[in-house]
Amino acid sequence: MDIVVLLKQVPDTETLIQIAGDQASIKTEDVKWVINPYDELAVEEALRIKEKNGGKVTILTMGADRAVESIRTALAMGGDEGILINDAATQGSDALGTAKVLAAALRQVGYDLIIAGMRAVDDDGYQVPAAVAELLGLVQIPMVVKEEISDGRITCECTVDGGTMVVEADLPVVFTTQRGINDPRYASLPGIMKAKKKPLATRTLADLKVDPGEVGEASSKCRVTGMSFPPQRAPGRIIKGETAQEKATEFVRLLREEAKVI
Repeated sequence: MDIVVLLKQVPDTETLIQIAGDQASIKTEDVKWVINPYDELAVEEALRIKEKNGGKVTILTMGADRAVESIRTALAMGGDEGILINDAATQGSDALGTAKVLAAALRQVGYDLIIAGMRAVDDDGYQVPAAVAELLGLVQIPMVVKEEISDGRITCECTVDGGTMVVEADLPVVFTTQRGINDPRYASLPGIMKAKKKPLATRTLADLKVDPGEVGEASSKCRVTGMSFPPQRAPGRIIKGETAQEKATEFVRLLREEAKVI
């Protein structure tokens, strides 16, 4: 079974984010970059499927040179090969532009199953996997917490508001991973050493036969025009009183006279 994982490199959630001078992007000089946590779940699930069914796991991402590190991490976990689409013309692509590039690469690679994280923690878009599925004419199954493959068919348990639903479909499909589906393994030292020798190819838009005019900032329908930090919250107040009755009385007075919510 040929499994492709769509991976994105994102800033570590513990990194101190600073807004760049253009007020529409972040400073990247001191940012620690990691695999998107939801994509890490996708890598782990792909490896478990390979262990059950055999086959190959390919890690596919679009990004700059630094994305190689995240691909190598996924290969150290157990992936078989990586593909980095690195082309300056893709910079500033929105979700649709990104999906067009990934779909073009997938047509060349071939696949039985495509797995991605349900969202990226940097832009919270939720859109790329669905767009890839649409461009390839595939079924997309979102927010999967459990899956089972048998006789060319996949059965997935997905989270929905207030519960779960079960979806069945014939392969190939695109499905996205949700927290709870697995606990990603750590890359072992032997795995890290082996990853250095695993194939990692770099592709450009010309290699994929993608028109640069269809991707990148110029063609993006969604653009970031400005960034700002949330307003600083006012400090909390401690209500004083000798008894619970006194504190409750004062609390109600503040809600009525100052907050004016009652």
